Amino acid sequence: MMIASRAAKNLVIALVFLCFHGATQAQSNQSKTTWPKQAIRIIVTFTPGGAPDILARVLAESWQQSLGVPVLVENRPGYGGNIGADLVAKSEPDGYTLLIGTVGIHAINGALYDKLPFHPINDFTPISFLASTPNVLVVNKKLGVINVSELIELAKAKPNELTFGSSGVGTSLHMSGELFKEMTGVQIRHIPYKGRAQSLPDLISGRISMLFDNLSSSLPLIKAGEVQALAVTSLKRSPAAPEIPTMAEQGLTGFEASSWFSLMAPANLPPALQKRLNSLTRQTLNQASIRNKLLVSGLDPAPGSPQALSQLIQAETNKWGRVIYRSGAKLEQ
Repeated sequence: MMIASRAAKNLVIALVFLCFHGATQAQSNQSKTTWPKQAIRIIVTFTPGGAPDILARVLAESWQQSLGVPVLVENRPGYGGNIGADLVAKSEPDGYTLLIGTVGIHAINGALYDKLPFHPINDFTPISFLASTPNVLVVNKKLGVINVSELIELAKAKPNELTFGSSGVGTSLHMSGELFKEMTGVQIRHIPYKGRAQSLPDLISGRISMLFDNLSSSLPLIKAGEVQALAVTSLKRSPAAPEIPTMAEQGLTGFEASSWFSLMAPANLPPALQKRLNSLTRQTLNQASIRNKLLVSGLDPAPGSPQALSQLIQAETNKWGRVIYRSGAKLEQ
């Protein structure tokens, strides 16, 4: 009797386990098949037209076709990307609200601002690196300089008279200017904008002397002869504009300040969704037609693993933290 009772008990335990395992597996499979069942939002923290906006719209167009749901791009500019990033950080981790991450949001702002409403690393789930682009130093043509040496000479002769613009405080474009000031000893004033849509017209009109911008954004104006390009801020010349020399070639050895962009989700995104989104991103950016289109515009697509993105963010956080500390820059949110 005891043997029969023990066997019955074991049978009940086994049945309970199988039912629980089956329910869990069914729930997991259902989550994989039901996402997405509504519109997906991709938040861009700058005004339309810049590199992060371009990347968001490339993803949106491709995903809308493959997933069969609307994929919307929302521009939420302001405070160096902090407004849009905060929105995503506080959203549900369900795969329906995503962020085009930037070096500014995830590697600069934590050291630059005395307080943020979100943590640049802990409040996000990394999905994939998207692309990078060199920054480019462009000047108003009436300034009369054609290389970096002439600009440095002019800036030293007119301390605090020249101004440099960027697409926002805390962006890699702002930090490019701070690094330039640190390495050359010049005194130039920073004029922040909410995005390139406002800064480039002011550069062309002469309201600001120079501008650090993403190469992909300024390239059409450079080729049209409306602004003078002096240097790219990458260690190597860009294939999109090989005629523009690097900062290092003009005496600023080691000068590197590229902009990079990533896809991020709120923290605690389920691993299955993280994997799905990473796969979708790789499929999109590895398409030959899309890749070639981005390369021509000055963007170098390089989707990768979430782990590789996390390692990059940590390394960049350390690098720009040192630059910010030495510059003494500090801002209030």
